[in-house]
Amino acid sequence: QLQLVESGGGLVQPGGSLRLSCAAPGFALNYYAIGWFRQAPGMEREGVSCISQRGGSTRYADSVKGRFTISRDNANNTVFLQMNSLKPEDTGVYYCAAKFYVSDYWISLRGYDYTHWGQGTQVTVSS
Repeated sequence: QLQLVESGGGLVQPGGSLRLSCAAPGFALNYYAIGWFRQAPGMEREGVSCISQRGGSTRYADSVKGRFTISRDNANNTVFLQMNSLKPEDTGVYYCAAKFYVSDYWISLRGYDYTHWGQGTQVTVSS
């Protein structure tokens, strides 16, 4: 019963920053690859970023590359998504997702590859 909990969402102005956190109390997330996804109203779910279970491999959607950074602190059992230079089109519900590792460097931006999902946190970028 792995349960993921996202936090850190909120309302920011364009150009601002937010840091999202994904945690799973009672579980060792270092055994899971983690992905961040988002969904805006009227839009399909988009893979934003992902990180391998050891943190050695990462991937970003073209739309966020250079602005977002994914990282993990395995000692504290937390995965972060630092979001800088936010744009209105970044608005949406952000979800973290997990999958028990396939290999040390397994990563994916395909939602159907993941087996566990959080409830999401709202990010709104507006002036």
